[in-house]
Amino acid sequence: QVHLVESGGGWVQTGDSLRLSCTTSGRTFSSYAIGWFRQAPGKEREFVAAITWSNGFIRYADAVKGRFTISRDNAKNTVYLQMNSLKPEDTAVYYCAAGGALQVVPREYRVWGQGTQVTVSS
Repeated sequence: QVHLVESGGGWVQTGDSLRLSCTTSGRTFSSYAIGWFRQAPGKEREFVAAITWSNGFIRYADAVKGRFTISRDNAKNTVYLQMNSLKPEDTAVYYCAAGGALQVVPREYRVWGQGTQVTVSS
């Protein structure tokens, strides 16, 4: 059985940083990509960033380029999302998900974590 578990969310102020972690278990994800998505209240789930396990190819949403960094630690089966210069509009539940490529559409990802709340106050 496949599991993804997010951690690292919290409450911060504008300009602060947080690092989210997505720990995978249950099977080998060598052929997969891990994506981060977020969903704010009343809004659709949106793509944030994604990385491939095998070669580290990366894709970012324009809204987070230059502020967020996605990385992976294959030995720990963990993908990280370093979030700097946080803004109130970054407030959302952040999810990680496993998919076949660097897709930006949620339906392309087959396995999802439970999400972790990030709140940025002004």
